Amino acid sequence: MNDKDKLDDLTVDELEQLLYRKKRAQRLGRLRRLKGEGRLVEINGHPPPIELESRAVDTPPEELVSDDQELDSADDPSKKPGIMSRIQWRWVANRFLLFIEIGTVVGLVVIALLVWTTARELNQEIAVVQQTQTESMALPTIAPTPVIGVAILPSGHKPPVEGRPPEPGEAGEIPAHLLPIIDAYVPPPIPTPGPEQARRIQIPVIDVDKPIVQGDDWEQLKKGVGQHIGSSLPGQPGNLVLSAHNDIYGEIFRDLDELKPGDEIIISTERQSYTYVVNDIDVVEPTEVSVMAPSEHASTTLISCYPYLVNNKRIVIFADLASAGSLSSTTS
Repeated sequence: MNDKDKLDDLTVDELEQLLYRKKRAQRLGRLRRLKGEGRLVEINGHPPPIELESRAVDTPPEELVSDDQELDSADDPSKKPGIMSRIQWRWVANRFLLFIEIGTVVGLVVIALLVWTTARELNQEIAVVQQTQTESMALPTIAPTPVIGVAILPSGHKPPVEGRPPEPGEAGEIPAHLLPIIDAYVPPPIPTPGPEQARRIQIPVIDVDKPIVQGDDWEQLKKGVGQHIGSSLPGQPGNLVLSAHNDIYGEIFRDLDELKPGDEIIISTERQSYTYVVNDIDVVEPTEVSVMAPSEHASTTLISCYPYLVNNKRIVIFADLASAGSLSSTTS
């Protein structure tokens, strides 16, 4: 390695020190030359300049004190106070930064734990609230109820007696186990009138044209033909159940036994009329409530006591929807 390469490897401080030493060497050379020529003046009590300069110890650039040697010299109390102070401040600063880093890490860990704990507690509280709401909103268990809410077919009454008012009740024997159910039965409330409710029934073949009222209990059947509350609306899928008396209160359904399959029954609302066609006729016991069961298609069932003036049975007419038309087409 040549001298130029060595100079390139030196730091600025080392170059300045090298330049300083070179100038000092030149100055010492001049002093020696002046002394040899006798031109150097010596003053009593003061050493000649050449001796002062010679006291300095040359330090070649390659022997400069390294940073590690300065750190080692900081432990020596005989070294300069500036070096020790600088090293002490550096040590304090490093320790301070280390404490800051440790504190930051610890703080982040604590914050993470607090967030996790808070989130867990919040989730638990939310779960409790949701459980409470679910329990409060839970629907009660519905007890199974029969599709048909009655134990006996409507329109039942005692055979009429001359000079006495009609009496409700059954002319025939009722099974003992059904008596408590019949006695406890309370007719449902009459629904609010609506334009889709049945209002009129026409059976041309037996000359019936009467109003339809909602409800088929004793009081409602005094007014005309009663629709069983909860049965289907006219023209809608389901079973539209209608009943009326045969020998009291107008004897509206007295001649149901004259109907035969194919005869028409016209039921009207405020807006439209519906034509049903008879497909079956049957005579059943008063307890045969299955004839009132809902159907999947639009149908109607007519019920009345039977036979005439005996009333220990029921005559039932079954009909299916055939067509629907405007109200004017059936108005006489």
